[in-house]
Amino acid sequence: MAHFVKSHGLGNDYLVVDPARLPFRLTADAIRLVCDRNRGVGSDGILAVDKPGDGSDFGVRIFNPDGSEAEKSGNGVRIFAKFLREHHHTDRDHFTIRTLGGVVMVDLAWDGVRVGDVTAAMGRATFGAPDTIVVDGDRIAVSVVSLGNPHCVVFVGDLGAVDVHGLGPKIERHHAFPARTNVQFAQVRARNALELRIWERGAGYTLASGTSSCAAVAAAHRLGLTGPDVTVTMPGGALGVSIDEAGEIRLRGPAEEVMSGDFSADLLRHLAERA
Repeated sequence: MAHFVKSHGLGNDYLVVDPARLPFRLTADAIRLVCDRNRGVGSDGILAVDKPGDGSDFGVRIFNPDGSEAEKSGNGVRIFAKFLREHHHTDRDHFTIRTLGGVVMVDLAWDGVRVGDVTAAMGRATFGAPDTIVVDGDRIAVSVVSLGNPHCVVFVGDLGAVDVHGLGPKIERHHAFPARTNVQFAQVRARNALELRIWERGAGYTLASGTSSCAAVAAAHRLGLTGPDVTVTMPGGALGVSIDEAGEIRLRGPAEEVMSGDFSADLLRHLAERA
């Protein structure tokens, strides 16, 4: 196996690695360097093969590019599922993956000789406080959602008027969210359509996010703004989200492999200096 496989879900890219096969320890410093788009390979995070648990078939740890660890990632889980199937870790198209945010069941659909769309059962959303926060003196209505990882959804009338890069980090690190939070700015386009801009905890502005899509649809559906089946459009593309009568959320969308490769001697030297 190569040191890494690089894939993306609608432009949200991850490196998949097996820590047992790496010539360095996967420390926070190492993660930051590997994910650096100028001095490393470049990615929105790292998916590390982990032991299964809680009755799951496989396990994954999800790391943000700042070195912190995420509980769950919808795009990450779909990418990891494709990796497991196409790199011969399983011959099944239906299996479970353990994340820190819970066990996710995945179903793979083939497009010829490759895995195309992956559907992930993301569990139920839970909602919490607060329902408003104050940022720079302005009171903002929010929906606080958890899918095993934290989200703050802000519904807006005009996405084009939102300063995502300015407001996103302020909400991410707002004192109401001591563990920080993922931020979604959402505009309702129709009963079955949402458009998002995303500021991801530990990663910043992101072209697409699976759990963000699920959180935004869960919040919109709870507020009566959309139905249970919604297409979520982001700069990277569109994902499908559905909520059944029991509140279980399913996420549907593509995953694509970009490349596989080995870390060079030069990069390994810098990684060794950070060990």
